[in-house]
Amino acid sequence: MKLIKLDAIDSTNDFLKGLSNKQEIQNFTVITAENQLKGKGQMGAKWDSESRKNLIMSVLIKDFLFDNEDVFNLNVVISLAVIRTLKKYNIPELSIKWPNDIMSANKKIGGILIENSIKGEGTIVSIAGLGLNVNQRDFQNLPRASSLALICNCDFNKEEILYQIVQEIEEIIADYPLQPSFYWNEYSNLLFKIGIPTAFADGKESNFMGIIKGVSPIGKLQVMLENDDICEYNLKEVQMLY
Repeated sequence: MKLIKLDAIDSTNDFLKGLSNKQEIQNFTVITAENQLKGKGQMGAKWDSESRKNLIMSVLIKDFLFDNEDVFNLNVVISLAVIRTLKKYNIPELSIKWPNDIMSANKKIGGILIENSIKGEGTIVSIAGLGLNVNQRDFQNLPRASSLALICNCDFNKEEILYQIVQEIEEIIADYPLQPSFYWNEYSNLLFKIGIPTAFADGKESNFMGIIKGVSPIGKLQVMLENDDICEYNLKEVQMLY
């Protein structure tokens, strides 16, 4: 991997996207920033991070996705790479809150944002952004947020975690075509609240109970309703209440 360190930037995803549009850059090039001024979450949400406390990174990934129907495979890869890395540090009760929030127990400790671009020859180039709360300890007005430092009561080496995550990404991507179902099963088993009756709100703000059964091949959340029907939801069509 090639690592480019920045002090402050609007968005590591945007910086890496602009760089890849201007020149040919190698696979698994990583951008990190100590401070991200306009961090992005899913569907345009803002990602706030205390300066110099957390891991803010984006990695370029190419030669993995070849079809629009398969883009969620990369969510599976990145989520598993983060979870596998954090398990090495004994972070407890890790799970993935669909589609790609990283949880410890019922607290959010990280978020993933993947942006895909289709090039002229039909190839797909992806930029996977990760914000991971590492050494930040103050989360005013964010009662559902936490960090590795708060959970374990010690500070962590952000760069060491970064290298381990990218190594996991590379290893999973190399092996993924040989056994995709293995990784999907691992992802599914790590889903937050899977198999547990949970309250949801739909896009019309109507509340209902359901049980998460899994995720479809194109990334829709599969929820079994009280009448045993299984419905599939896109991002923003349903919200988990917990």
